Amino acid sequence: MARFSVTTRDGAIVEPPLLRGSCLCGAVQYAVADAFEYALNCHCSQCRRSTGSAFKPLAGIARSALEIVHGGDAIMTYGGDEGHDVHCRLCGSLLFSVVRQGEYVHVAMGTLRDEPAIRPSMHIFVGSKAAWYEIADDLPQHAGLPEG
Repeated sequence: MARFSVTTRDGAIVEPPLLRGSCLCGAVQYAVADAFEYALNCHCSQCRRSTGSAFKPLAGIARSALEIVHGGDAIMTYGGDEGHDVHCRLCGSLLFSVVRQGEYVHVAMGTLRDEPAIRPSMHIFVGSKAAWYEIADDLPQHAGLPEG
């Protein structure tokens, strides 16, 4: 697997641990640095439809920190160059979304095989959440994207 380095706020270069992830059938496997910048629970209609769930727990990181290590030929994308979802063509699992003009990925946290250091810190797009789902934790809730 590839090794990724990250520059800390004080300018030090470190190699965070690598996390493994995969689709349901295991045909597509990826590695990502355990250096996520944020983690959120997104309740927007697109995330609900792409996951088939009430929300998508996601962790964001620079696109260069994720590498497909097996099954690149089994990938199916939905969307354009600057933003798309990456699925397994065989089992349909949503692995991650390319976002922010193609610079970042939002890893679907349920596809991680290893435990990340980060936890979701808020709920976003609760203004359009599924009416049948009740948020039962104390995380901050934002109607759309949070400011900043």
